[in-house]
Amino acid sequence: MARQCEICGKKVQMGNRIETRGKAKYLGGVGTKITGITRRKFVPNLQKVHVTLPDGENKSMRVCVQCIRSGSIRKRVRTKPFDVSGAK
Repeated sequence: MARQCEICGKKVQMGNRIETRGKAKYLGGVGTKITGITRRKFVPNLQKVHVTLPDGENKSMRVCVQCIRSGSIRKRVRTKPFDVSGAK
């Protein structure tokens, strides 16, 4: 699963890159003209995060930022290795 979100399945999509020249009519020009169209890739913003699964297991996953921000995953909470609250 290269370049694919493990939660929502978002992956690379193909699209067009449009090259234009000229000045827009609303800015006082004669209009813009398309001078070239080439193919390009839209790559999702994937991050490698440590996730706590519903069964309590911790796992490293490649997740898109949209899933992280929407709360679709729960990040792993690291516990302190020891407590020194009683020591002075």
